[in-house]
Amino acid sequence: MPKSDLPFGSEFSPSQIDLPDVLERAKQHGGNWRAFEAAIRARYFEGYKTSDYNRGKLANNCKLAMIAYGVIDRNAKLTELGERLYSVKDDEAKLYSLLGRHILVNLHGVTLVQTVQDMEVGGERITLNSLRKWLEERGVHFPRGGKHASIMRLWLEKAGVFSPGSWRVNTSEFERILGTTSEEVEALGVLTQEQRAYLRTLANLGGGGPFASNEVEKLASVTYGVKFNEKNLPKSVLYPLQKLGYIELTRGTRVPGRGAKPFLVVGTEKLSATLMVPLLEMIEKQSRAELRPMLRKPLEGILEDVQSDDRYRRGLALEALAFYLMRLVDLTYVATRLRGTATGGAEVDVVFEGSRLLFSRWQVQCKNTGSVRLDDVAKEVGLTHLLKSNVVMMVSTGRVGEEARAYSRKVMKDSNLNIVFVDGKDLDAIRNRPTLIADVLNREAKRAMAVKKLEIGAGSDG
Repeated sequence: MPKSDLPFGSEFSPSQIDLPDVLERAKQHGGNWRAFEAAIRARYFEGYKTSDYNRGKLANNCKLAMIAYGVIDRNAKLTELGERLYSVKDDEAKLYSLLGRHILVNLHGVTLVQTVQDMEVGGERITLNSLRKWLEERGVHFPRGGKHASIMRLWLEKAGVFSPGSWRVNTSEFERILGTTSEEVEALGVLTQEQRAYLRTLANLGGGGPFASNEVEKLASVTYGVKFNEKNLPKSVLYPLQKLGYIELTRGTRVPGRGAKPFLVVGTEKLSATLMVPLLEMIEKQSRAELRPMLRKPLEGILEDVQSDDRYRRGLALEALAFYLMRLVDLTYVATRLRGTATGGAEVDVVFEGSRLLFSRWQVQCKNTGSVRLDDVAKEVGLTHLLKSNVVMMVSTGRVGEEARAYSRKVMKDSNLNIVFVDGKDLDAIRNRPTLIADVLNREAKRAMAVKKLEIGAGSDG
């Protein structure tokens, strides 16, 4: 069965639990998931007429659903979102508005609301079965018989997005919590796959520019796996996005004998308001408070801080460098294994994940040293068995030693692991033109393909 795109919510609904209470119990028992489950069971499920095993299962479901909603981690400790919810738990309006916006922006809640509105306009009776089919058409899956959508509706009802006891959308509250108009949401909703990928790529670049339109296209293709019609790019992507007010275009200069240069493209304030701000908010929620100002810097500013005389600042800058590079290709932060502040700003290890086409886990090490040595790569390769990583990415402000490269070739030839190198020269190129990360990753992908090339002899059967 395909994984659900809507969060699992069994036993975590406002009809079963009290959100301020479970937040308090997570605050008390965070880090000890067994104690947390026991507290949830005693408060909410002990009176159920069922076996001890089933009562324990219900408490476990509640914990798993809170994890799926991003409120706690695997050890039942409050996440960044959970801490923010806890800080306003005594203010019901703020509490449910905050959770509602998280659901809308991060958990496909906007798609759920839009789908319900479309079904109402079409005169379609809304049931979980009919809703599931309509959501499937929009690329959002939840399993047959699953309560995922109904529980999400209950939380959005608490936020005022849905009217009590119905699927009727309260448009004014929806817009207030989301921070934009239904028209803007609708405009984004009807974009083609290519247009959405192009806009998201511009948002990932974090402002700046202008950028060559074909380079943004190349990065969007690498990041999201979308195939563009290069000759038809202006008509199918650029002009429609310009008309909607998300981008501004400047004509390139015609070079004699070589034709016109591609358009130069820059995102507008409207793009920043609708995509960039929520994107940055999502990234910042995942990171430490002291790192957040660094995340808003361009790559040039981050690299300057990497060379700072302040060891603490160097460490933060290395961590921000990992976030910056992974944001360009839209990977999701998971954890920091080794912070740069703990190593005097010499290195940092960060783990990211992606789920486009196939699941991948990226183990990223950023080093502020003269070179990457064989031992550095070997240490990261050894950790892949523990972290279940598919990709090791070594980023260095210096160079990559030949022994390190030779070792990486041997590892890739003998395993399914991929090892990616980004050196100081690459960083200098990306500093000036962030879209060139697509060329760097394509280069490394081709290197891996050459190493892993299958050698199947004609007489291998005999």
